[in-house]
Amino acid sequence: MPFFSIAALVGVIIFSFFGPFFYTLDPLLLDSKAILAEPSLSHWFGTDRLGRDLFVRLMEGGQVSLLIGFASALISTLVGLLYGVSAALLRGGYDKLFIVVVDLFLTFPTLFLLLTLVSYVNASIWVLVLIISITGWMGTARLIRSESFAIASKPYIRILHIAKVHPLKIIFKYYAPLLAPIVLVSFTFGVGGAILAESGLSFLGLGIVAPQMSWGSILSGGKEVIDIAWWVSFFPGLMIFIVTFSLMNLSNALQGRLNQKEMR
Repeated sequence: MPFFSIAALVGVIIFSFFGPFFYTLDPLLLDSKAILAEPSLSHWFGTDRLGRDLFVRLMEGGQVSLLIGFASALISTLVGLLYGVSAALLRGGYDKLFIVVVDLFLTFPTLFLLLTLVSYVNASIWVLVLIISITGWMGTARLIRSESFAIASKPYIRILHIAKVHPLKIIFKYYAPLLAPIVLVSFTFGVGGAILAESGLSFLGLGIVAPQMSWGSILSGGKEVIDIAWWVSFFPGLMIFIVTFSLMNLSNALQGRLNQKEMR
C-alpha cells in the first residue's frame, strides 16, 4: 500500500478539520498592515491582497473542498453502483435504457455540462455536490455494469435465481464482495475528480462564493497578483496537488492489487 499517500491524505484531513482548533485566527480578519505579506513566523503561508492570513484560510477552504470531493464521489459511486447492478440483473429494456441514458450523458463534455448547470443556479456547497455528482456517475455505472454481467453469468448466481432467492440477498451477499474493490477504486478516482472540478469552477468564478472559501476560490484570488505574491496561488495549488496525487496513487495501488487477485 502507498503509505506515503495515505499519510499525506490523513495529514491534509487533520490540517483542514482539526487545525482551526489550534490555529484560531479568523480567516476573514482584514489586516491593512499585512497586505500581501510574505510567509513568516507571524503568517506561516503569508497573506492575500486583503491582509487575510492564508494559513487559516487554507484550513477553512480545505473543509469545503474535501467535503465537496468526498460527498460528490460518494453519491456518484452509489448511483453508479445501483444503476450498474440493476442493469445487469434486470437486463432487457432496462439495460437498453441504461445504455441510452449513459451515452446521452457522455455525449456532452463534462466541463461544459458543469458550466451549463452552474450558470442556472446559485452555487453553494450542496448545489456543487449535486451538480458534480450528476456529471460524474457514468463511468462508474458502466464499469459496474460490465463487471455485474460477468458475475451474473457465473453458475452459482444462476442457481440462486432458479431457486428464487431474493434479489437483495443476492446483491449484498454475492455481488457486493466481488464489486467492493472496483467500487473503492472508482470512489478514490471520483474524489480527486470532484475536487478538481470544484477547483476549476471556483477558479472561473462559478463555484464557491464569498464569504465561503475553497482551495479553488483562494487559488483564483491569487491569479491577479501572482507576479508579486507567488504564495497566494502556490499554497492552495499545492494542497490540491497533494490530495489529487495521493488519491490517484492510492487508486493505482488498489487497481494493481485487484489485477493481481484476478490473475491468481
